[in-house]
Amino acid sequence: MSHILFLSDFHLGVPDALSSKEREIKICRLIDSYKDNLSEIYFVGDVFDFWMEYKTCVPKGFYRLFGKLAELADKNIPIHFFTGNHDMWMKDLFKTEFNANIHHKSQIIERQGKKIYIAHGDGLGPGDTKYKLLKVFFASPICQFLFRWIHPDIGVKLARFFSYQSRYGNNTIQERYHGNAKEWLYIHCKEVMTKDIFDYFIFGHRHLPICTSIEDTESVYINLGDWLDYNTYGLMTDGQLSLLQYETNKSNRDFDPNR
Repeated sequence: MSHILFLSDFHLGVPDALSSKEREIKICRLIDSYKDNLSEIYFVGDVFDFWMEYKTCVPKGFYRLFGKLAELADKNIPIHFFTGNHDMWMKDLFKTEFNANIHHKSQIIERQGKKIYIAHGDGLGPGDTKYKLLKVFFASPICQFLFRWIHPDIGVKLARFFSYQSRYGNNTIQERYHGNAKEWLYIHCKEVMTKDIFDYFIFGHRHLPICTSIEDTESVYINLGDWLDYNTYGLMTDGQLSLLQYETNKSNRDFDPNR
């Protein structure tokens, strides 16, 4: 029996070093629990709360996760990284060190007889025009070139300062499901389905574990939640994709906001 793991939104680095390390250890423990039968692993964005690959250095820390990635790479287990809005400045480090595939856009895959649409989720669906424009700027080579001219000690400290001010840094906002008519990723799924049919849609970004059927279809929208509050992840086995919570018995039905 082979497993495929889907994880997102670790936001390693916030709100402080100790809690980030504890979260990292827990994530590695989860990966260990499946590694003997793991056929593939997908990190669906915002693994780090801030990531910047300078030409000769990267933010320090995260060595436990890196060690786990090296272990998976040595076993020839395919690793996929989707860049999120917090770690969009990934370059070639993960490709060079762990033979990982880096995805900057949504991907379509077929696994275990199922067709799956995967994306981090930021900038998709209707609305949020201001963020979409900002994303174009931050993702541009010009912006990244200019940031690299800031000394890493200053650049990383500056980025972490803004991270600590965010809702993920201080963890003060509890996410809520807005209902299908107002959930932009659910609406995006409906839009995509007008052109093609998928068995599963998998996103991160939303920080809320969601597993719900898409109205009038047999497709399922899954949001992977996060590891700040929920410790949730996706697991595909024998063509069945489940949303699970680490170290609890919760599964798909518990995360359906429409039931």
